[in-house]
Order: sequence, then structure tokens, then C-alpha cells
Amino acid sequence: MSILELSIQGLRDQFLSGILTYEEIVREYLRHIKQTDGKIAAYLYVDSEKAIEKAIEIDKRFQSGQSVGKLAGIPVAIKDNIVTKAMPTTCGSKMLENYYSPFDATVVTKIIEEDGVIIGKLNMDEFAMGSTTENSYYQSTKNPHDLNRVPGGSSGGSAACVASNQAVITLGSDTGGSIRQPAAFCGIVGLKPTYGRISRNGLIAFASSLDQIGPMARSVEDLAYVMPLLFGKDPMDSTSSDMVVEDYTAFLGQDLKGLRVAIPKNFLNEKLNVEIKDAILHAGEVFKSLGATVEYVEITSVDYALPAYYIISSAEASSNLARFDGIQYGFRPEGDFTLDELYKASRSQGLGKEVKRRILLGTYALSSGYYDAYYKKAQQVRSMIKSDFDRVFEDYDLILSPTAPTTAYEIGLKSEDPIEMYLGDIFTVPINIAGLPALSMNGGYDSKGLPIGIQLIGKAFDEKTLIKAAHGLEGGLKDE
Repeated sequence: MSILELSIQGLRDQFLSGILTYEEIVREYLRHIKQTDGKIAAYLYVDSEKAIEKAIEIDKRFQSGQSVGKLAGIPVAIKDNIVTKAMPTTCGSKMLENYYSPFDATVVTKIIEEDGVIIGKLNMDEFAMGSTTENSYYQSTKNPHDLNRVPGGSSGGSAACVASNQAVITLGSDTGGSIRQPAAFCGIVGLKPTYGRISRNGLIAFASSLDQIGPMARSVEDLAYVMPLLFGKDPMDSTSSDMVVEDYTAFLGQDLKGLRVAIPKNFLNEKLNVEIKDAILHAGEVFKSLGATVEYVEITSVDYALPAYYIISSAEASSNLARFDGIQYGFRPEGDFTLDELYKASRSQGLGKEVKRRILLGTYALSSGYYDAYYKKAQQVRSMIKSDFDRVFEDYDLILSPTAPTTAYEIGLKSEDPIEMYLGDIFTVPINIAGLPALSMNGGYDSKGLPIGIQLIGKAFDEKTLIKAAHGLEGGLKDE
């Protein structure tokens, strides 16, 4: 088996048995990136020299009898809205071109402490606003399954990187589906943990009450391996949780007898691609064959999730992005300006069309006379959606649903119609609103050979059930 096809555990086994060195592993990944990324455009920045230096240093430590971390020598890549001292962090925007953070995000520190080798930073929709990675100021990432199609977004670079074997693990961020939707389009596994499971310290905020960092991988096994290394309380993030962090690999291969799975009937509507609907129903049958109970439910409040999400997220974006004004942070145009002129010039030239659209929408929703009619109402809908999910989880352990209503579509097809693009988040947005964990995994392929995403939604802080069920389903689908 090729180095690029080995799991985390497989790479560790090869290293510990003396078959491979970590320098060899990292060099092979860097060779592959150089060979393939010209077409895929997943990376915005690759630091080959430091990656090789880190791998050599780990090899020397191990050979001298010292211990090495759980991610020793494993190639990792980071979405470009997660700050790093050693590499630029641009958020895919002209506004932060060549910006270097004075500190590492908490998740970056945790990876470094476990000896993970951070190869580079990955492309994204500007400030995480988009569903296709076409909104990046720098480049448009392509889907490895079909280079004429989008990889999803906003973590499209992170998904395409894993799908094309350019890193073992990547980190993305998910505000309304930005890990799960690109994972679905690229045929990989992506997790949005429970809100607070992973520290947001060092994540450049889009919508603070919705944003969550999460890992992306080729398999449920790799995902389970890395999760406890990222989870946990962080004194630098007051919203991070001190809930117990478990060894999620312990839940791989467990019996699914007695698992109670719900399928929301209203998710299987006429807007859903027929082949995706068939894949969801088939996944339900696989769960049954593994001993689970599968029943249908209604979660009607999710019909209001999309408008509520775009009000809440845009309002928070309006506030969070106010700092990017050419004075405190960000792009500053040449010339002499009054203060008002400088604000106008720096933001109009430094921010893209989609970011401006959402800032304007959010500012309007928060303005005098409209706050109660829009923002307050959206927060009331948020409470209703959370209550609806709580009601379902009184009787069920898991919810099975589509990740997206379509498979990956052609580049440029929806970029000029923001409403049509927003509708692609219809199955993922409610989970962020409710603060729940959800995982997207590959459920097969459509008639065009494009991956179909299956979403598993769990109870708050019950990621172990997600891993247990996803691993069982993954195995059940492969055995057919």
C-alpha cells in the first residue's frame, strides 16, 4: 500500500517497526502536493522546508530513545482562518494579505505538542462566507473527483486536500455546514463537534455563536484518533466546555444493536436529489441490518432555520468584521484620506462581494427599528429549533439525514445566484443553530460518479455515538 493511502495508525505502525521514517512520510506528501496541487489549488501556502526540518527532528528524538507525540510525523494542513505564527493567515481575503499572527490558535498548539507536522494553509471562501470556495480572493479550489466542479465550502480547500491525499488530517471551520458540505462533495469524513468541544481561540470569527473548528479525514478511524487530541477546555476560550474527553477509538467496531435512529421525513422532500434520497433510505436499511431501530419523525421547525441563520450569522459578522478597517487591522490603500474616506476605501477594496453583502444584511438587521423584527425573532426561532431537536432526542440516539440537497455542481453554476447557493445549506444550518454535533460521511456515488454525503446528527456532547454509528455504517456500506 502507498504511503499516501495509509491511515494514521498505519503510518505509526510502519514508523515504529522501522519500515518508514517520518522524513520519508513528509517528503512523499510534499512530492504529491507539488505534483497535484497545480490542478486542485487546495493550498494557499506550503512550508516544505520547515515541515522536513520538523520530521527530521522527530526522527532524531525517537532514535535517541525519547518519546514522541500521538501525531508524530503525521502531515496536517490548516484552514486559512485559523491563525499560525509561522505561516500567513489570510482568511482567503485581500484584507489580510500577508498577515502573520503573533500567536498560534489553541488547536495549532495542540497539534504541535503532539508532534504533528503542519504542512501549510488551505484555501477557503473569504472569511468563511460561501459554499463553493469560489469566493476566495486568491484562487478557486477544484473538486478532486471532477476538476470542473466545486469542492464545496467554505472549507473547500480542507476537503479537497484530504480527498486528493495531500494531507492525512485537515482542520476546517463550520458556521452553517462549512465542514460537512465540502466533506460530502469530496467524499470524505468531516465532523462539526458540539459547540464548545474545541477551543475557538485563534479562529478568526465569522459568527461567534455558531462557529466551530472541526477535523476532516479519509476515514472514521482517523477522525476518531484525532478528536481527543483537539477536544477540551481552554482558558483562552470562555465558551469551551470542560465535559469529559474520551478515547473515541474505543467506540470503533462496537455493536449497533439497540441504537435508535430517526430519519426526518420532511428532509426527504422534492428539493432533494433522488439519488441522495435513495442513499439515505439505503443507509437506513444498513443500520437495520446492523441491529439498529430506524423510524421516521417530523422536525418541522427546521423549515425556518435558513432565514434565521442568515440573520443571526450576518448580524454577528457585521460586528466581528468591523475591526477590519485599514486602521486596526487589514488592507490599507495608498493615498491621503479623511477618516471616513479611509474606512470606505479600505473596506470597499479589501473585502469581496459576498462579505459585503452579509455585512450589509447584518448591519440592517441590527439597526434601530429592525432589531426586534429580525434579529430578536431569529433568536426566538433558534430556541424553537433547539427544543425540537431535544424532543426528538428524548426517543432517539441519532438522526440520519442528507448533508446537502445535491452532489457537487459545476464551477460558476451558482456563484451569481446567492439565494440558490444559500439553499444548499438547508440540512446543515439547523445543527449549528442548535449547537449539536454532526458528522458527514460518504454514502456512495451518484450516476455521474460524484460522492453522496450522509449526515449523522447526535445529542450534545455525544460524539462517541456518532463515531460508533458512523464506523458501523462505513463498514456496512463497504461490505456490500
